[in-house]
Amino acid sequence: MSLGLEPGTNCMRSIVVQPADPATDEARELIAQLDAYHIARYPAESNHLLSVEELRQPNVTFLMSRVDGQATAIGAFVHRGDYAEIKRMYVLPAFRGQKIGRRMLEEIESRILAAGLVIARLETGVHQAEALGLYEKAGYLRRGPFGGYAEDPLSVFMEKYLTR
Repeated sequence: MSLGLEPGTNCMRSIVVQPADPATDEARELIAQLDAYHIARYPAESNHLLSVEELRQPNVTFLMSRVDGQATAIGAFVHRGDYAEIKRMYVLPAFRGQKIGRRMLEEIESRILAAGLVIARLETGVHQAEALGLYEKAGYLRRGPFGGYAEDPLSVFMEKYLTR
């Protein structure tokens, strides 16, 4: 849990990132918004979205961020054996620019390390400048396709070696 100042005020906000069930109504709503975002920008063959059922598997850690109790962001990682794959990062538009995505990414990385892994990989799209900026600022480097991904001109593949 962390606290932060509400932009433009001296009021403290409570920001919490913790595990959540992706099958809850709040999580499903954020997942649906993320799906709509991707579907509007990329053809079906370039969308690599995990379903709610896939997000509930034992090798998946699904997290939700709340600001003063309101669900504001989601993120997950899949334990792939020798690396973790970050999936389903999304921040509600009204909460973007408030470092919530960065806090979510930091929590995901911390949990990846706690799971005994040191490599985090992800796939994101070329039309997601904010996501690319977040990952690059966090130290992720571009790489080629990994796992079951094929080369795709609309995909950007990234990787980071995590340290404690």
